[in-house]
Amino acid sequence: MSYVENLRKYVGHQPVILVGALCLLFDRENRVLLQQRVHPHETWGLPGGLMELGESAEQTAAREVLEETGLTAEGLELVDVYSGKDNFAVAANGDAFYNVTIVYRANAYHGELMHEETESIQLAFFPLKALPEKMIGSHRRILNDFSEKE
Repeated sequence: MSYVENLRKYVGHQPVILVGALCLLFDRENRVLLQQRVHPHETWGLPGGLMELGESAEQTAAREVLEETGLTAEGLELVDVYSGKDNFAVAANGDAFYNVTIVYRANAYHGELMHEETESIQLAFFPLKALPEKMIGSHRRILNDFSEKE
């Protein structure tokens, strides 16, 4: 049972603070890897997920990339941290949470690209100026912020 599942046994649907990490993983053509997620509703997003007990944020990002894409990200670099009232959400099951999202970048990786079928429909690299229309809103904001800084 994951940390969040265990926590929810005690707090129910009350708001909690959850820490997660995302990775901007770029290929040699400077395209970013996105996954078309099963939930929410086949939207595209960045590889990433929630921190487990005892993990560092960087370990979380690396683990999630490996689990979701089959790739091992190399040389993770901190990009930004997103938190506060703009990161409040309520899941489909009614669980309320404030997300603290730590974003990393990696320009190198190894392994074979393959999606994990319970979470992803497909994986693809996209130019930053040609992102899919149907994206997780916070992930689009993160990519837009990143593009503006580059």
